[in-house]
Amino acid sequence: MSEPIRSLVTGAAGQVAYSLLYDCALPLLKDVITTDEEEVAFKGLDVAILMGSMPRREGMERKDLLKANVKIFKSQGAALEKYAKKSVKAIVVGNLVNTNCLTASKSAPSLSKENFSCLMGLDHNQAKSQIALKLAVTADDVKNYSDVNHAKVKLQGKEVGIYEQRGAAVMKAQKLSSATSAVKAISDHARDIWSGTLEGEFVSMGVISDSNSYGTPDDLLYSFPAVINKTWKFVEALPINDFSREKMDLTAKELAEEKETAFEFLSSA
Repeated sequence: MSEPIRSLVTGAAGQVAYSLLYDCALPLLKDVITTDEEEVAFKGLDVAILMGSMPRREGMERKDLLKANVKIFKSQGAALEKYAKKSVKAIVVGNLVNTNCLTASKSAPSLSKENFSCLMGLDHNQAKSQIALKLAVTADDVKNYSDVNHAKVKLQGKEVGIYEQRGAAVMKAQKLSSATSAVKAISDHARDIWSGTLEGEFVSMGVISDSNSYGTPDDLLYSFPAVINKTWKFVEALPINDFSREKMDLTAKELAEEKETAFEFLSSA
């Protein structure tokens, strides 16, 4: 019998984690350990799903979350460095996912940058569902989504704004984040990073931007189309139209600014 896969979910008392774990009555589950001790939680990990973070609340801007979360993800990265397997797959879910993931990676210098990824599947799945609705097909029929140009659906203007503000809209309506959608995206991400992507298909994943072919600056955690077979690889050289390029450059600029601010906090955390 093979050794069990040792997995960690931080922030397990939160709304999304509760929906992810539910009652844990699973046929392959060997044991559940609840702890607040880093050594116990991070020792010998194969997979770490890092959900524990300062939650986004109504009216909060993304930058409002930076200071508190830098301290949290510096600590979690250092714990991975000290206790986890060198092959550990770290999946960052807690917002702000890109910068939190970069913070954790920088705090674990002996671990490969490629071990760290962050959740992009929520936006990816939401876009697929909207495309499916417009084309009167199922979401599973929408393959290899990377942007609206490659999906061959015109979604400029108002509809893009809906995507950008969806999280805030759910928060305003429910006073809570969208747990079920997040759980589906986390499950998809964990499956893909551990088992690989299906032949001929790629996914959206937040990974280190070093040496990408899309003109995104190095040393950012940025969403790219990726295929996975034991390790992830960029899907190279997809054509980028002017609309997507504008959005990509804006995102890179925002992430670079977040990174600069976060690293100022990191040096004093």
